[in-house]
Amino acid sequence: MIETRGLRKSYRSRAGRETKTVDAVRGVNLDVAAGEIFGFLGPNGAGKTTTLRMLATLIEPDGGEATVAGADLRKNPAEVRRRIGYVAQGGSTWDESSAREELVLQARLYGIGKAEAHRRAERALEAFQLAEYADRKTKTYSGGQRRRVEIALGIIHEPKIVFLDEPTTGLDPQSRAHMWDEIRRLRTEGMTVFITTHYLDEADALCDRIAIMDHGEVVAEGTPAELKREISGEVVIVGLDAATTPRAAELFDTEAYVSKLETVDEGGLRLYVDEGATAIPQVLRRLDHAGLDLRSIELHRPSLDDVFLTKTGRSLRES
Repeated sequence: MIETRGLRKSYRSRAGRETKTVDAVRGVNLDVAAGEIFGFLGPNGAGKTTTLRMLATLIEPDGGEATVAGADLRKNPAEVRRRIGYVAQGGSTWDESSAREELVLQARLYGIGKAEAHRRAERALEAFQLAEYADRKTKTYSGGQRRRVEIALGIIHEPKIVFLDEPTTGLDPQSRAHMWDEIRRLRTEGMTVFITTHYLDEADALCDRIAIMDHGEVVAEGTPAELKREISGEVVIVGLDAATTPRAAELFDTEAYVSKLETVDEGGLRLYVDEGATAIPQVLRRLDHAGLDLRSIELHRPSLDDVFLTKTGRSLRES
């Protein structure tokens, strides 16, 4: 559904009297299959939204090639627009209109006849559980209700693929969970969904495959399970006072069962080990022998944050 090769975008910015070039996207290669939820994961400023906006024809690439929904992105952007839906990170509803009015207008803008536009609006209102307040002004809606209207607007013309930019940012936990259900429903109905997010749990729970982006480049791509399997072993997180962390790092840096260690900003260490169950007793004995006070200790299997840490040298949460 999406294929890109060497997609890139740069911006010129001024710093005082000097003008410099900022590479927002640096030669991105992506392959997105039909009917999957594909996640673009990374910290703010990584280039996710710039890439998405290029794929949605909102900004023109500086170089590279891309095919979106079977149409050439650079040679035939108008055809790409007809085949996609796009839901921006910021709000796109008008305070003084109702959800029904917005949906009918959006359908009409895509050339859909009046009667059919009303039928599609009614179906969308039911599907997104908006029928109860369909004729109220959207300024009276909650954040989650408004976000559902925005996604309904993005798919009213039945596109082959819909782009969702940070679809759950600012939503409360219940609204986020409901939005996840709506996104899964779109996939079940055969639509390809491309989402950008910086939420680790969202990418892990929702996406069939993900690409992790950092500093304008894709640093990892695959299913969440595949990416986590690349990080061998388990992670023991040792909570320590900031003052004793350097001493503890010296101790464990020489231990054979620790393949890698990282310091935690608030104090403590991440120890990468083959088997956490056997490593934890050794960690406790070593700290006790050295007279270092332990605040906490926990064991977990590799996460997407561990993948990001391995690929970039820093934690996505910290970024």
